[in-house]
Amino acid sequence: MKPGQKVDLSKWDPEDTRGWEKNGAMKKALKKAVARLDDLQYLMYAEKKHALLLVFQALDSGGKDGTIRHVMSGVNPQGCRVTPFKVPTAEEADHDFLWRIHKAVPGRGEIGIFNRSHYEDVLVVRVHSLAPKDVWEARYDQINEFEAYLAANNVTTLKFFLHISKDEQKKRFMERIDDPDKHWKLSQSDFNERRFWDDYTKAYEAALAKCSTDVAPWYVIPANKKWFRNLAVSHVIVEALEEMKMKFPPPSVDVHDLKWK
Repeated sequence: MKPGQKVDLSKWDPEDTRGWEKNGAMKKALKKAVARLDDLQYLMYAEKKHALLLVFQALDSGGKDGTIRHVMSGVNPQGCRVTPFKVPTAEEADHDFLWRIHKAVPGRGEIGIFNRSHYEDVLVVRVHSLAPKDVWEARYDQINEFEAYLAANNVTTLKFFLHISKDEQKKRFMERIDDPDKHWKLSQSDFNERRFWDDYTKAYEAALAKCSTDVAPWYVIPANKKWFRNLAVSHVIVEALEEMKMKFPPPSVDVHDLKWK
C-alpha cells in the first residue's frame, strides 16, 4: 500500500495468485524463501543492530495462525517470539492502548510476530463502538507516530492484511464444523462477527489508507489460496531483511591465536 492511497477492498481479488500456480515451482520457491529467512534471521541475531516486527491482521479464519506456522517454520525459536493480542486484561485496560504493544516489541537481533495487534483499537473498537469516535480516530496518528518511533530505533515493521472473501470464510468455518479435531477453534463470537463483515471491511480500509507509511507499510495479501498467501508473505519478509544489508560482527578474538589446552 502506498502512503495515502485510497483503499477499496472490493477491487482486490482474494483469489489472486499473481500468475503463480500450485506446482513444483511454487513449492521450490517457498522452500527457498523459508531457508533464506532462516539464514537472515541468524545474521540479524548475530549482528544485533536491527529488529523485525511482523504484524498479522485478518478477519476471523483469515489465516494468521497458518501463515505464522508455515512461513516461520524454519527460524530459530530462540530469536523469535509470537505475541497474540486478545481482549485487554484489567491491567492493560488501565493503561494507554499502546502500553501492552510496546512491551512486546522485539529487541535488537530478534523477530517479533503479532497475531492481531494495536490495530484492534481502530478495528473492533470502531465496529462495536467500544470507545467514542474522537478517541479511536485520534489513534491513527498515534499509531503512525509510534511506528515511526520504532523505525527510528532500527525496528522494521511489516504489516500484513490477509484478505479473504466472505464465501471463503464460510467455507473455512464449515471445514472446522466437519472436522472434530478443529472444533476447539470454533466459537459463537466468530459466527456473530460475520454480521459485521461490511463494518469491518470499512474499518480495515480506513486503517490501511491512514496507516501505511514508508517506514511501516501495509501489505494486502490475497489469502483465499493458503499456499499463495505463504509464498507472498515469505518473499516480502526476505526482501525486507535483505534490504538491511546486514553483516556478521567482527570476531572478539583472533582465531589464529586460539590454542587448545
